[in-house]
Amino acid sequence: MDESTINIRLMKAEDFDAVVGIDEKVLKNSRAEYYENKFEKLFKSKDFVPTSLVAEDKDGKVVGFVMGVLYMGEYGIHREEATLDTIGIDPDYQRMGIGKKMINEFLDHLKSLGVNKISTLVDWNDSKLIHFFSANQFSPSQSINLERTF
Repeated sequence: MDESTINIRLMKAEDFDAVVGIDEKVLKNSRAEYYENKFEKLFKSKDFVPTSLVAEDKDGKVVGFVMGVLYMGEYGIHREEATLDTIGIDPDYQRMGIGKKMINEFLDHLKSLGVNKISTLVDWNDSKLIHFFSANQFSPSQSINLERTF
């Protein structure tokens, strides 16, 4: 399969099971509750701005997804920033250019909404994901994430 047979479209509430299934396949752990919260915010909030996308194969099977948040400013005026907070590609479809295609479509969609900057967080030890984002022109930001365990 090549990426030209992949269709990228806006995520729908009906994509929940496919998204959870892909995530579980990738992480070998179910995060259904995490996605229940995300889908609730995405599809039941009156402030919902559609930004999340799915990739479908030629048969309409969801094989990947990217989810993000468009930051809303005061009085509902969009700020020019968004975040990419979750991405997943079915392991059977990885290394086929689908992730790159999804990132490019996601960025094009955000640009059409007035966004000119996107950020994401990656675990310092996840070299594969760091490489993926680097290959898609993401670079370290000028801020760092600090935490304290107690």
